[in-house]
Amino acid sequence: MDGISLSIHDLLIDNEYGLGLSLLAGKQGLAHRVASSRIQKPGLALAGYTEHLHPDRIQVLGNTEISYLQQSDNWVAADNLAVLCSFPISCFIVTKGLRPPRLLLELAEARSIPVLATPHQSSTFISLITKFLEERLLPTTHLHGVLIDVLGVGVLLSGKSGIGKSECALDLIIRGHRLVADDMVFIKKKMPAVLIGQAEESLQYLMEIRGLGIINIKDLYGVSAIRDKKIIDMQLELVEWDESHEYDRLGVDDHTMTILGIEIPHIVIPVRPGRNLGSIIEVAARNHLLKGMGYHSARDFQERLLARIEARPLGDEVE
Repeated sequence: MDGISLSIHDLLIDNEYGLGLSLLAGKQGLAHRVASSRIQKPGLALAGYTEHLHPDRIQVLGNTEISYLQQSDNWVAADNLAVLCSFPISCFIVTKGLRPPRLLLELAEARSIPVLATPHQSSTFISLITKFLEERLLPTTHLHGVLIDVLGVGVLLSGKSGIGKSECALDLIIRGHRLVADDMVFIKKKMPAVLIGQAEESLQYLMEIRGLGIINIKDLYGVSAIRDKKIIDMQLELVEWDESHEYDRLGVDDHTMTILGIEIPHIVIPVRPGRNLGSIIEVAARNHLLKGMGYHSARDFQERLLARIEARPLGDEVE
């Protein structure tokens, strides 16, 4: 997944997803990396069939696997375990608080394969670990800007430093909209095609306003003025007004930009004294909602204008 991976130690120290893992053997292998959110239950591999074994995935051993090892002929179990542990296994995780056979612990210790235990049932743990891996292995990036929730639309404000992004966001907060992140927006790609933006933990709820300094939006306006994370629906780029530049006046053509391989609507808004940017951004969010419902104001205007031109009788022009 774009080179992103986690160590087995990252799983062991988790206290957010409730994995409840403890180390039984193979401490030397805690640096092993996991790059896939898929797990595997190696039932057939324990019976000697390793054709479809994926050693890079987390191997989950439940009641069925542990019972099989305990009841199998010792020589058969020993041979099959030796073959299994000859692969570069990322780790074994034993569920339901079961105690794995001593042979597995000895082989894992000798091959530096971590063996972890969890009190959860197999089905519960697989759900937890899959969610953990999917969240932590998501492609990420960060952008300089401000992310704000305007009428349920995640609006990413971008532009060069000092253009007025934070001031626009503060105006929108006063209007009742919600801050997600200021200055630096951390973005995760959530499959299949969604961008999730949030603030860095140390900057959460904070905003820098030149002349005032750092202010805490949560303390000033309450919890209704903030959000921890938000889907990014569109980007508005603030640029300095250039008299020589021809800006879009109709909005017929939709423009996009790509972040982490996902295209989102991109609108350039020129900034100059006298323009109420808060109102413009709010209207842009409302217009985005209308487009999502299938109504495109600019294209509707264009179609009605073309229809009127085509309907005009020949020779009806004014001299």
